Amino acid sequence: MTFIVFEGIDGVGKTTQINLLQDRLTAAGLRVLVTREPGGTRLGEIIRGVLLNPVHSEMAPETESLLYVAARAQFVREVVRPALADGMVVLSDRYADSTLAYQGYGRRLDVARLGEINGLATGDLHPALTVLLDLPVEAALARTGAKERDRLEQETGAFYQRVRDGYLALAGANPEQYLVLDAVTPPEELAAVIWERVGGMLHPVQ
Repeated sequence: MTFIVFEGIDGVGKTTQINLLQDRLTAAGLRVLVTREPGGTRLGEIIRGVLLNPVHSEMAPETESLLYVAARAQFVREVVRPALADGMVVLSDRYADSTLAYQGYGRRLDVARLGEINGLATGDLHPALTVLLDLPVEAALARTGAKERDRLEQETGAFYQRVRDGYLALAGANPEQYLVLDAVTPPEELAAVIWERVGGMLHPVQ
């Protein structure tokens, strides 16, 4: 039915907003599937474990990119397309633009080539809406606290700044696809703005 993706660097509050939107959609009588990338499938979760394990510090950026895209191919075929065909609203924590932001801008790989690989993996399936929660890097890292960090979370502030800049560049190049929100805003206010946009998509004014 409708595919909505939430993007942003770690610590911006994607999980909170996904849960709030799920509650609102469910209350409206819609069937909702909440999922995440990388993961969402048996194979995807195995790949996620490899990608995020700090023991794999030697992983090349190209290897990292292809592993993310491989997990995505399985995710789209096994989870997203069947759910959409069944009339569900799919909410995903991350999708294809994560690869463009993290491996393209963050790792400095060719963004256009990564986009082509994404297209192969997804069969050119694009979300109806991408909600980008934006937050300064220092504030986002402070929100994540002192928990044990996975391989990606151990990256430098400079890396995350490139990722953030990449997300904003992607949104600027495709403004109709994105809803960019300041994640400093209280969660309830953010949820209201998201619901206004999503509700208009699901029940457009005639």
